[in-house]
Amino acid sequence: MTEETPGFDEKPDVPSGATSDDAEPKGAPSSEGAPPAGDANAAAQVAGLTAQLDQVRTALGERTADLQRLQAEYQNYRRRVERDRITVKEIAIASLLSELLPVLDDIGRAREHGELVGGFKSVAESLETVAAKMGLQQFGKEGEPFDPMIHEALMHSYAPDVTETTCVAILQPGYRFGERNLRPARVAVAEPQPGATQADKGDSPESADGKENGGPEEG
Repeated sequence: MTEETPGFDEKPDVPSGATSDDAEPKGAPSSEGAPPAGDANAAAQVAGLTAQLDQVRTALGERTADLQRLQAEYQNYRRRVERDRITVKEIAIASLLSELLPVLDDIGRAREHGELVGGFKSVAESLETVAAKMGLQQFGKEGEPFDPMIHEALMHSYAPDVTETTCVAILQPGYRFGERNLRPARVAVAEPQPGATQADKGDSPESADGKENGGPEEG
């Protein structure tokens, strides 16, 4: 009887206790060293979101700067409008008070002559009170130094008892509203007499030298 040769389709004998995995060739490549495909996709998504976040932050910074600039411009506009409103109001009040100055002059003259009596006195005082509340101020007093910025000299004289140009009479009071001079005070001024010298000329240095030297010797 002849022996049969095993065919190629027959599986080799596998030692007992070994699994089919141990019988596989060991030269097959392993996938343990390569990163998983899911981790690479997650990293790409994170990078994309980070880039988008940076863009949003940049846009937010630009919009914030625009808003701050717009707010500053609005505040400047409000201040300018308020300043212009106050200026227009002051001009209107100053114009009104300027028109009332002749009336106040008549009231002052009537008071000086004792004609401010009865109902006219009450009306005149009320008008003066309202003008003062609106900010009208009267200035100009006798004895104060002459200031060409607020005084207008209508009369001029010399006086021995003044040391500088002085207002000796107020012919018409001046008025101001705030920092605006509505009308200068019209005054009469006096100046020191020209060529005034020391009262006692004998006290001059020349006289003293003459006394000390005993004067010229007699021949």
